[in-house]
Amino acid sequence: QVQLVESGGGLVQAGGSLRLSCAASGSIFKINAMGWYRQAPGKQRELVAVITSGGRTNYADSVKGRFTISRDNAKNTVYLQMNSLKPEDTAVYYCNANTIVVPEYRYLEVWGQGTLVTVSS
Repeated sequence: QVQLVESGGGLVQAGGSLRLSCAASGSIFKINAMGWYRQAPGKQRELVAVITSGGRTNYADSVKGRFTISRDNAKNTVYLQMNSLKPEDTAVYYCNANTIVVPEYRYLEVWGQGTLVTVSS
């Protein structure tokens, strides 16, 4: 019913930048919060940043001041601008969306397939 398609991952040197994008499509009535999570090898998935439909944001302490989350509600797309990347940012990054889908008008949480970000030292 709803799909999230991520793009923008890749290999970058420490100190570099990457921009992730995540576009939602399908039977969407409304998207509430959208966010980015990441999972490094051997670790649990963790929240990186989240943004509400009204534009309020929240960040993990480890990325504050370096990452910026934004969204384009008209395009059902969320972005993550990542600057000053560190090797410890290496992980698979997952997009997440809290949606209301039609025709049932029911709540549905959706995850993307993940995109790999590798930061070399």
